[in-house]
Order: sequence, then C-alpha cells, then structure tokens
Amino acid sequence: MKRLRTAVPAPIRRNYALKFGIALLVLGVSVGIIGYGGTVLIQDDIEQRVTEDSGTVAAQEAEKLETWNEKNQLTATMLSRSGPVTSGNEAVIDDYLSQRVLELPIGSQAIHYVDVEEGRIVASSADDATGRSLAGVDEPWTETASSPSADVAVSTAYEDQFTGESLPMIAYTTQVNGDSGHAIVYTVNLHSYAANLQQSEEGSVVLVADGEDRIIADGSNANLLEQYDTAAPLDRARSGGPTNPGAMTVAPDDLLGSTAYPVSTDEDHVVGYAQVRNSDWVVLSHTPESTAYGFVSQVRTYGLYATFAGVLLIGAVGAVLGRNTAVSIDRLTDKTDRMKDGDLEVEFDTTRIDNIGRLYDGFASMRDSLKTQIQEAKAAREEAEQARTETERINRHLEEKADEYRVIMRACADGDLTARMDAESENEAMREIATEFNEMVDELETTVARVSAFANEVAVATEQVTASSEEVQSASKQVSESVQEIADGADTQHERFQRASTEIEGLSTTTEEIAASSNEVADIAERTAETGVDGKASAQEAVAGLNRIERDSSEAVAEIEALESEMAQVDELVEFISEVAEETNLLALNANIEASRDGTDSEGFSVVANEVKELSAKTKETADDIEDRLERIQTQTEQAVDVVTTTRERVAENRDVIEGTVESLEEIADYAQETNTGVQEISAATEEQAASTETVVTIVDEAATISAETTAETETVAAAAEEQTTALSEVTTSASDLATQASRLSETLDRFELDESIQRQFEPSRSSAETSDDAADPPAPVGTGEAPSGDPDSDRPVGFEPDGDEGTEADDEPDGDEGTEADDEPDGDEGTEADDEPNENDVFRFGADSTQTEGHDGD
Repeated sequence: MKRLRTAVPAPIRRNYALKFGIALLVLGVSVGIIGYGGTVLIQDDIEQRVTEDSGTVAAQEAEKLETWNEKNQLTATMLSRSGPVTSGNEAVIDDYLSQRVLELPIGSQAIHYVDVEEGRIVASSADDATGRSLAGVDEPWTETASSPSADVAVSTAYEDQFTGESLPMIAYTTQVNGDSGHAIVYTVNLHSYAANLQQSEEGSVVLVADGEDRIIADGSNANLLEQYDTAAPLDRARSGGPTNPGAMTVAPDDLLGSTAYPVSTDEDHVVGYAQVRNSDWVVLSHTPESTAYGFVSQVRTYGLYATFAGVLLIGAVGAVLGRNTAVSIDRLTDKTDRMKDGDLEVEFDTTRIDNIGRLYDGFASMRDSLKTQIQEAKAAREEAEQARTETERINRHLEEKADEYRVIMRACADGDLTARMDAESENEAMREIATEFNEMVDELETTVARVSAFANEVAVATEQVTASSEEVQSASKQVSESVQEIADGADTQHERFQRASTEIEGLSTTTEEIAASSNEVADIAERTAETGVDGKASAQEAVAGLNRIERDSSEAVAEIEALESEMAQVDELVEFISEVAEETNLLALNANIEASRDGTDSEGFSVVANEVKELSAKTKETADDIEDRLERIQTQTEQAVDVVTTTRERVAENRDVIEGTVESLEEIADYAQETNTGVQEISAATEEQAASTETVVTIVDEAATISAETTAETETVAAAAEEQTTALSEVTTSASDLATQASRLSETLDRFELDESIQRQFEPSRSSAETSDDAADPPAPVGTGEAPSGDPDSDRPVGFEPDGDEGTEADDEPDGDEGTEADDEPDGDEGTEADDEPNENDVFRFGADSTQTEGHDGD
C-alpha cells in the first residue's frame, strides 16, 4: 500500500476531488468490463448447453432407433422358432406367414421362407415372391439368406422389388431353429419409422444416415436413399462411437436447401450427431443458429444494456457525492491552516451531521484542548524548576551518607565487627539500610563467638573417641568367651549321638521280626499266583470268544450299511420318477395348447406325443431297475439274518467258559483272605519299628538344635569381629577429621575482632565444659570392661553369666549387644551427635540462644 501511494503523483494525492474522480472513473470502467465479461460468459455457457442439448436429442433418437432395430431382430428370431416354421410343411408355413405379417406392427413388409439348398423362396407372405429364385432377386439380403446363421443378420437399405413402390426397405435374416437348410427373411419398411422421429424445435430436421451416408429415414420422407453431402458430423459420430454423442456448427448442403425441408440455407446450422449402437447408422439433428441461439442473443443484448446503465448511475451518483465532499474538505483545510499558523480563534461551525460534520466538531475540540494544554504546560514548567532544585539537594545528601556507609562496610569486611552505621538520615531508605546492617553485624558477631565455643567442644569430642577405643577391647574379650561356648556345645552333641546309636540297634531287632512274617506271606502269595494262572487261561478263552462275536457283529453292521445304501438309491430313483411325472404333465399341457391353436391333427401335437412316449419308456426302465435293486436288498437281508443267528450260537458256547472263570476267581478270593492275615502281622511289626524311628527322629532333632546353636555362636563371633573393625575405622577417620577442622576453625576465627562483652559471654561455657569432663573421669564408662579392683573377674564384662546354655543366650543379649549399644550411645555416638547439633542449629543460626551448647557440655 505504501508503494502505491509513492507511485501516485503528488498533485493527484493533494487534490481530493481529482482522486475521487479518478476512483469513480476506474469504478465505472471496472463495472463495464465485469458486466461485459459476465455477459460473454453467460452467452458461452448457454451456447454450450444448447449444443449439448442438440447432441442429447440425437442420442435419444439413436436409442429409440436402436430399440426399434432390436425389436425387429427379436421378431425374426421368434418367427424362426415358431412351431409352424420348424415343422417344415411348406403349405402350413405359407399360411402361417400370410397370417402372421398382418399381426406384426405397421411397417412390416413381408416374411420369406427360403430353401437354402434349392436357393429359392418356398413360402412367403407376398404372393409374388413365392417360388422365385434368389438369383433373380436383386436385393442385398439374398447373400445372407444363401448361408444363414443362428444370429440375425441386418441388411443395408434398399428399394423393394415386389411391391413396385420406391420405398426404402431393410431385411433381417436368420436360419430356422435347428434347421440350417432353411432361413427366415423379415423385411421392414423404413418409410414407416419416419413418424417416430421427433423434431426438437420448429424449423429443425432429424435425419438417419446408413453406413453408405444415405438418408434412410427423415421426418418428411422427402429424400430417402439420397446421399448426405456433409461428411464432418458423420465422421465425428463414427469415430466417437455410440457412447460419445455431440454437436457441431456446419453450413447446410444443397440437400437441406431443397423445398422438402423447412430449413433456411442463409445461416449455419447446429448439427447434433449420435451413432446407433450395434450398427453403422447415424442420427443427425439440424437446427438453425437463429433458432438454437435466439435466447442467447437476447441475453447478450440485455446484459450490455444493464452494464451501460450501471456505469451511468455510478457516474451520476459519484459526481454529486464527490463535489459536496470536496467542497467541505477544502473549507476545513483552510481553517486548519489558520490554526496551524497560530490562530486559535478560528471558528469550526457547520450544519452537517455526517462524518464531515463530526470532523468539524473534532477540530473545534482540538482547538480548545490546545488552549488548555498550553496554559497547563506553562504552570508545569515552573513546578518542574522547583522540583529539580530539591532533587539536587537530596542527591548530595545521599552521596554523603553513601560514602559514610561505604567506610563502615569496608571495616566490617576487614574483620572489625565492632563498627556500626549512623542511622540518622533525612532519607527513610537510608535509615532502614543502616538499622538492618547494624542488626546483621550484631548477629554475625554473636555467631563468631558461638563458633569459638564450638571449637572447645571439638576437643571434648576427641577425648570421647579415646573412650570408644577401650570399648573395642571389651568386644574382643566377648569374642573369646563365645568361642569357648561353641566348644562346650560340640561335646554335648557327641554324647547325644551315642544315644542315637543305641536306639538304632533296637530298630534292627524289630526289622528281623518283620522279615519272619514276610516269609509266611510269600508262601501264600505263591499259591495265589498259581490260582491266578488258571483264572488267566479261562479269561483268555472268554476274550477269544468275545472277539469272534465282535467280528460277526462288524459283518452284520456292514451288511446293514449296504442295505441303507441301496435304500438311498431307491429314494433317488423315486425322486427321478417324480420329476418325470412332472415333465409329462407339462408336455401334456403343451400338447393341449398346441391342439387348441392348430387343431388335433397338427404336427406340433404329434411331436409332443412322441416326447411323452419317450418319457414313458424311461419310466419303465426305471421301474425295472427298482425291482432289481429290491431283489438285491432282500438277499442281503437274508445274509444279515444268518450272521446274527451264528453270533447267538457262539454266545451260548462261551457261557460255560465264563462260568469256569468265576470259580477260579472265588478260589483266588480265599487265598487273598490268608494274605490279609499275614499283612496284619507285618503291620504290627511295622508299628513297633515306627515307634523306634520316632525316638531316633527326636534325638536327631536335638542334635540339629545343638548344631543350630553352634552356627548362631559362630555368627556372633563374626559379627563382633566386624563391629570391631568398623569401630576402629570410624575412630581413626573421626580423629583425623576433627583435628583438621579444629585447626582450620582456629585460623579463621583469629581474623575477627569481637567485642569483649561478647567474648566473656561464652568463656564460662568453656570452663563449665572442662569442669564437667574432669568430674566425669573417676567412674568407668558402662561396657568398657573395667571393674572395681576387688572383683576377681575384673577382665570379664559386667553382667556376664557363664553357666550352660543360659550363659550362651546371656552372651547374645545382656553382655554382648547391650555393651555394644552402650558404647555407641552414651560415650561415642551421643558425643558425636551433640557436636553435630550445635554446629547446625546454634552456631550458624543468627540470633539463636546458646543454652543448648552449655547444657550439652554439662552432659
């Protein structure tokens, strides 16, 4: 948009009336171009639709002609399959064709029955044609009639020779159904089809041209079989095929200019074309351009008129509006120029209430605002001068206080924590800075004093580390005592295994008694086995008999299945007889129909009767086949009866064998009773053996318990050794870290200069800690292994009990673990936790109370 403004010359940009006139001119020209272009587009669209409609009319006529052609082909096929024609009786056929041609639609000219071998017409609906040789008939259908086929052949258009009238004809030729020696020729008058051609508009002409570009049908029947001179529509129709109809504009030829057609030759015609499917015929629809495009011309004229009227209307309205607006803007421009030169008394009065009127009001308000702002600007300038003087004074004061505070901060940074800022200032912010800085330095000074106290506590923690080393020695003594307890447990385990050996000897005696009873059971089992052999033999015979019964049953099943198969075939034959009966009924019905149409002596009825006779013969053969199958079924049934009888006899023979098997099984039951008695004796001996076994199990459980205790003691020894190693490592690390930290802490604290009152506040805490440590030296720590000098077991930990198993359990809980826990909590770990807590909660927490540290020192 900016580029567009720079491209417009300055004189035009400065003159609103000129700009408005140019815009109005552009608008009028644009409306004219758009209107003209829209009119042309509408005209082209309507012309395209008219052209497509011409092609559609031709396609519709082509479809109608195709239907008419297919109907004639179907008529020829029906004639070739009719009963009289297929009978071959020439007299009957001649009468049938003469009667049939009268029943066919208008335009059916003649029907010929041709003997192909003799090459002549043997029957015809036209009396002049009967008996004539094909060689003497100069019509195109004679060639297809000499060698007919099952398909219907369509001839080219020709003039009929039998009626004596110059009428265009077309012939349909096909062979008689099932008889290639005879043919049916059905001729149709094309003149009669002219009534079916529909003219799309007044003054239009619809023609049909054949493959030789001759007119074979038109609405006026004026120039039939004349040559159509314009080849372009025909070529396009045949090249596009039946599925691509179309239209084009051509100049009319001499044929269309004849008086037979109501067509003007002074203008071009719109010709719609379409090829007829399954033929080389083309339908042509001719319409003059004035008729086809008449509405298009009116649309173009009205469109141009409307465009011109719109341009004039825009020009008139724009001129009136532009002039009034330009005059008002020019007046407003003069007034603003005066106000720009300093004349704020100019008047902006107007009677307009539109946008220009509101613009006048806006300039008037702007004039009043300028007056007020100029007055306010003068007053603000005076106030600004006064504020500037005050600001300079305050800035000097702030600079002086800043220099003073900078000196104090530098002193504190160098380690002098006694320096303080003067909080007296004219500026509130500077007073707050001084007050908060002084509070911060007070807290920092207190914190440094607490850190000094913490350094003394580090020394106390070092002494506690030494006490932890003594506790490690006590743990080593406990390890030795646990090993002694393990040895005592091993002795006890040996004695109990001796008792287990004695019990096992008793178990051996019981096992011998069980062996004696087992011998008696073996004898009884032997007799039972012999009886089982006899029973087995009998059972095998019974099984063999049952196998034979099973095979015979299988044969019987096979015979029965064969019988079912035969029955299935009988069902199929019965179904076939039913179908034959249905066909016989249908043939009888057809025979009645033919008899009613042609008389009882017609050959059609005799043909039907012969077919009925053949079906009767087939029915008789089927009945004989059924009788044979029934005899085979009877024979198979007798065989099945014999097999079943034999099976019943074999079952009776096997009855005795099964009875012998039953007796053998009873004897086996008696021996089984004796076997049960022996088994009871074995059960009693087994119970004694189970009792002895339980005793052994109990002893073994005790031995396992002792082994478990031994394992527990071993684990205690390993745990004590591991604790000793860990304690020694921690003691070494803690002592080294404490020494390093104490050294660094002392060096850091020497840099600070503290107030003497603050230092004296924390000195009593250190003295109290030293006094507490001295007072705590005489009594020995709990669990350190030290005892009063009068105790004979001074090397043993306090509370140790050495007696038996109880001593072992006491080693695990009171002496070992409790001593270790006492070492970790009162002497070692508590002191360490106390060192950590003041460091975290008291020393680095500004303003916190120091009573917690003093209390810890006292502990």
